[in-house]
Amino acid sequence: MTDLSTPERIAPASIELDIGGMTCASCANRVEKALAKVPGVHRASVNLATEKATIEAGPAVAAEALVAAVTKAGYEATPVIEETAAGSSPASSSTRRSRDATHRELYAVLFSALLTLPLVAPMVGEWFGAHAMLPAALQLALASVVQFVVGARFYRAAYRAVRAGAGNMDLLVALGTSAAWGISVYQLMTNSGDAAHLYFEASAVVITLVRFGKWLEARAKRQTTDAIRALNALRPDRARVRVGAEEREVPLALVRVGTVVIVRPGERVPVDGAVLEGRTHIDESLITGESLPVAKQRDDTVTAGSINGEGAIAVMTGAIGAETTLARIIRLVESAQAEKAPIQRLVDRVSAIFVPVILVIGVLTAGGWLLAGASFETAVLNAVAVLVIACPCALGLATPAAIMAGTGVAARQGVLIKDAEALETAHRVNIVAFDKTGTLTVGQPSVSAFEAIDLPHDEALALAAAVQRHSDHPLARAVMNAYGQRPADAREVASSGARAVPGRGVEAEVDGRRLAIGSARWLTELAIAVPDAFTQRARQLEAEGNTVSWLMSVDAPATALALIAFGDTVKPTAKEAIARLRQMGIRSVLVTGDNRGSAASVATALGIDEFHAEVLPDDKARVIRDLKIRTTGIVAMAGDGINDAPALAAADIGIAMATGTDIAMQAAGITLMRGDPALVAAAIDISRRTWRKIQQNLFWAFFYNLIGIPLAAFGLLNPMLAGAAMAFSSVSVVTNALLLRTWRSKS
Repeated sequence: MTDLSTPERIAPASIELDIGGMTCASCANRVEKALAKVPGVHRASVNLATEKATIEAGPAVAAEALVAAVTKAGYEATPVIEETAAGSSPASSSTRRSRDATHRELYAVLFSALLTLPLVAPMVGEWFGAHAMLPAALQLALASVVQFVVGARFYRAAYRAVRAGAGNMDLLVALGTSAAWGISVYQLMTNSGDAAHLYFEASAVVITLVRFGKWLEARAKRQTTDAIRALNALRPDRARVRVGAEEREVPLALVRVGTVVIVRPGERVPVDGAVLEGRTHIDESLITGESLPVAKQRDDTVTAGSINGEGAIAVMTGAIGAETTLARIIRLVESAQAEKAPIQRLVDRVSAIFVPVILVIGVLTAGGWLLAGASFETAVLNAVAVLVIACPCALGLATPAAIMAGTGVAARQGVLIKDAEALETAHRVNIVAFDKTGTLTVGQPSVSAFEAIDLPHDEALALAAAVQRHSDHPLARAVMNAYGQRPADAREVASSGARAVPGRGVEAEVDGRRLAIGSARWLTELAIAVPDAFTQRARQLEAEGNTVSWLMSVDAPATALALIAFGDTVKPTAKEAIARLRQMGIRSVLVTGDNRGSAASVATALGIDEFHAEVLPDDKARVIRDLKIRTTGIVAMAGDGINDAPALAAADIGIAMATGTDIAMQAAGITLMRGDPALVAAAIDISRRTWRKIQQNLFWAFFYNLIGIPLAAFGLLNPMLAGAAMAFSSVSVVTNALLLRTWRSKS
């Protein structure tokens, strides 16, 4: 048996921090570098959109040391509290913080707009022939409040950036608006009482627009985390437990594994577990994406957060809190949204030098206009426009906003994407290799033929059942189901010492001899002769798509006792799934341990391009590697996530089907929460659309700067228009990413 225990080498601990005070990509970069310098930190990743830092560090690294490093860099940091036993998530508190921050931003915008409006109104009135300029002293008073009260956050953040030896968006805004305010004060002092050459409205409008843009940005970013909030909302706070003959409602934190929980019609299931009593239908749509309620009866599993239908049920608690499937899903989605895509590294390198370059361009703009004979105020205002329009907010949000929206819509469809790298890789997939049993077929085989050799049928069936009695393999269950239909007076046979032989079958001690049930390969290896009639019958059954096994006596002389044929049903959506992949330009390959006839039958029925049959579990990884070399393509492997773990790891991206277990989630880059092969195409389509959004966002982010900076430098944009354009750029990339939420599966 494979040892799945934790290796002796201690894995790095993962620590999460909420980061405050970041405004652009260069801020995230600086926090990342500060964290990376802490001794014992192996890796640090900071996400501007989620405002979180994920740190992998040795056990000796304390959260306090990380918080101190972030604080020294000029930002705020708070450790994210781990989930409690009841399953409460830190996402709820971060949601409240996000909501409060959004409200504070809105109040600041309204206050700033109220003070700015009197400064802008006379300028607008002049377009219609109205001349009602405010007195210079009143302009100074209004603009100063906006500049130094509403704009105080820019000065604080700019100071921290300069102290840390770096630049950010706040530095550009602070310098630009201070220059516009300062030149107005200078004009007021040198031309006492003359309000015609004052630019107080420029500085006030820029600050108001930037704060307005940050408010819109905050609202849009909150919408990208809708999936997390929706999943967290599924967690009930209380549970109704059975204590003796009574039912008692208690806080969920008091429920333990083994507790019997009563779930009435219409209530949410509070724990993971198995149905102990009752029958019902369960709505699992928000967890698995399955639109129809699923029938549940005794021994069927139920998942915390799903909604009970028409019948009351008693559930034996199997997992609570952080160990429930829902909690694991939330952790996986949060982790994927916090990770950086590989393309983000390029953006980070650009943003690291972006602000210093813009400062140089601003100085050159002012100097160039002065050399060209322009007035000092014209030179300064054009430089201000350059500084304002170049704020790199959109650049920092382009990738994470799209990833958050993409992983969110995927989660609602029952597709869990492990990290940003998996999302980025999946869009390039052009070959999907499928396991057969449980992936393209129902995975619940039945005995379609049982033919004894030189033994009575019922006796041979009893021997086969004895060999398989202690196995949980699907073929074993099929044999036991067939044995359950035997005559009532059939002999019961005991067995012992059962063991699995990987890739071949199972053997056990039955009536004092070693019996085995296994493949034709094992039959050949044991040099067992089979009557020609049974050999021909086996070929016929295999050609019809059945899997043929043999009941054998492995003691010398080894003999064949019976032929057993197993049939499986192709999933209803499998053919449509393969057709959808073909429409997307993706080839399908079947890789299975079943015989050639069975593989050929399924491949033909579904329209699969290529198949590999009789492949041992260890050889599946070799087939995947050969596919990658032979086709030079990007290969995805779709399997059950446990038996196919080597192949999932060998593929460019692994897709685990419907297991929902930690092993599956760790082995694969993508986990499908229900066993629908159509979700494979859906996952790739979501990845492609997300990748296009990233490309579009980066294009627009760079386009704004490539077009806007020259226009501002040549005097074609005043500071107010530059501020509006900068605010719009940030909002536009987040809004564009949010369009992913309209995605719907075509299958």
